[in-house]
Amino acid sequence: MTWSEDLIPVERARTLDGLFHHRVRRSPERIAYRWFDRAASQWCALTWRETAAEVERWRNALAAEGLQPGDRVAILLRNCPEWVIIDQAALSLGLVTVPLYTDDRADNAAYILQDAAVSLLFIQDANRWRRLAPVIGDEPWPQRVVIVDGRDGARAYAAQDPRAVAASDWLAQPARTSHSQTDPQTDPQAHFKTDPERAAERPQRDGDPHALATIVYTSGTTGRPKGVMLSHNNILSNAHGALTVVDVYQQDVFLSFLPLSHTLERTASYFLPMLTGSEVAYARSVNQLADDMKTIRPTAIIAVPRVFERIYQRINDQLQGRSALARRLFRLAVNVGWTRFEYNEGRRRWHPKLLLWPLLQRKVATPVLERLGGRMRAAVSGGAAMPFDVARVFIGLGVPLVQGYGLTETSPVIAVNPLRDNRPKSVGRLLRGIRARIGPDAELQVKGPCNMLGYWNNHAATARVIDADGWLHTGDQARLEDGYLYITGRIKDILVLSNGEKVPPADMEMALGLDPLFEQVLVVGEGRSYLAALVVLNADLWPGLAREYGLRPDAPASLEDPDLHKEMLRRMRDALADFPGYAKIRRVSLTLEPWTVENGLQTPTMKIKRSKVLERYREAVNGMYEG
Repeated sequence: MTWSEDLIPVERARTLDGLFHHRVRRSPERIAYRWFDRAASQWCALTWRETAAEVERWRNALAAEGLQPGDRVAILLRNCPEWVIIDQAALSLGLVTVPLYTDDRADNAAYILQDAAVSLLFIQDANRWRRLAPVIGDEPWPQRVVIVDGRDGARAYAAQDPRAVAASDWLAQPARTSHSQTDPQTDPQAHFKTDPERAAERPQRDGDPHALATIVYTSGTTGRPKGVMLSHNNILSNAHGALTVVDVYQQDVFLSFLPLSHTLERTASYFLPMLTGSEVAYARSVNQLADDMKTIRPTAIIAVPRVFERIYQRINDQLQGRSALARRLFRLAVNVGWTRFEYNEGRRRWHPKLLLWPLLQRKVATPVLERLGGRMRAAVSGGAAMPFDVARVFIGLGVPLVQGYGLTETSPVIAVNPLRDNRPKSVGRLLRGIRARIGPDAELQVKGPCNMLGYWNNHAATARVIDADGWLHTGDQARLEDGYLYITGRIKDILVLSNGEKVPPADMEMALGLDPLFEQVLVVGEGRSYLAALVVLNADLWPGLAREYGLRPDAPASLEDPDLHKEMLRRMRDALADFPGYAKIRRVSLTLEPWTVENGLQTPTMKIKRSKVLERYREAVNGMYEG
């Protein structure tokens, strides 16, 4: 394998803060992070040396809090350099960090703060704390809240709340550390103008690689989230293991837009680039992702399939407005590009149509790649299954898209496809050091250095997932073939019809979701004689569709129109044409209300809470089986 010539060995790093310590010394003047400063309306950059200076400043402030090694601090921030800085400052003191999702429900965040007994919470702004504080009430955790962004009256608000303090005041207390007197309100670089030499003087902490580093709460689709305990070595070994399958170089630039509270983003776009000395740029938002791609011109991105699905749908929407010739040219480019991909991978013979590729590349593929920045070397999809049709389009156009698989409980990557010998229908090869076996019910079980320490304060749940021999039971059905892992279903999600037939709904839902009209889909039928579907329609497309059928878009009864339902079932039949005989949807129920984190029907990682949706739409489900 080939990787950065500046790779830091796991044995030398020992801990996550030790990794940062060595990275600063290896490449102090290289760019570490870029971010967009909204107040200054410009992109800013930090070197590793400047980042270390900031870590030292926040570390000194944290040390003055009197916390003990093992105490928990939580981070509720959007992706930004401060996320990494606070994390590293806490880890360097032996503290345990608890990441929180910025878009999670307040009651869920409050539960995590109490369950983990978080001593100190770093929160984005005063408005977020205003929403969260009433839910926490008089509960003891967190004991202290540091409001990081001071531009929305944080100081004035903190003066009224005994728990809260503005970061500018918290960092500036004289006994903690000396630092520049520049005004952080007017100078976007002010926070990074402390004396950098002091940060380089502190020796590496003699930490235990197997000690608890972080508690990551899984946004479970049922019940309260469980706190996954990950050690320093769990995450370091996983990041290094990924490098044994996918090459990463010091010259690579990652564009970070999945939340850092997501373990995939934290391992693959934070610690892995730190191992290799690569640069990380923080995207402004998902809505501005297209512009950020063109500005940053990343060589690597980590994303969930939904991001690629939306780009795929946008391309399809744009094609509808083009000429028939343009649509045929696009389809031809994908077809020839896919043939070229398989030929280059050694899985098919040369074909004369490959002679068309230079023309199709110039006319079709290159403009798409330019929208991604023009120098994408690796696009990794994880967190959920990637629809093959979506993967085929991107790969056919020359996007180096590979799929991976993992769990929060495995730090998180278990397998990923290499850039060479990429098999898009699989989730790739096992990382070095991870063993796998197929247990009863075709369940995938894994064992390796990235397996979690267990669930926080939940021994019973730990025992259900990790057996006495140390094998972690994933709950996913799988098969191993020629060294590649294929996920075939989820044990809990199998629907058993009244005739005994077992139906895995996930692939069906994924295929139906590719129709731009279907925003969200849940296939139902447990214990019933046939399959039906709950569907959230695309609110932007609904008015046009309603008028097409002579319906009033604002009338709830319009969603019950029989002719409309026939059309929906026809579209579903077409989408499932390549599926086995069991994949027949016979009834449908339509709604315009999306399933979101706010209404409790979706997790922060965009997974639908099946049981909650079924509970909310019980009458609609029963109605599809009446008569």
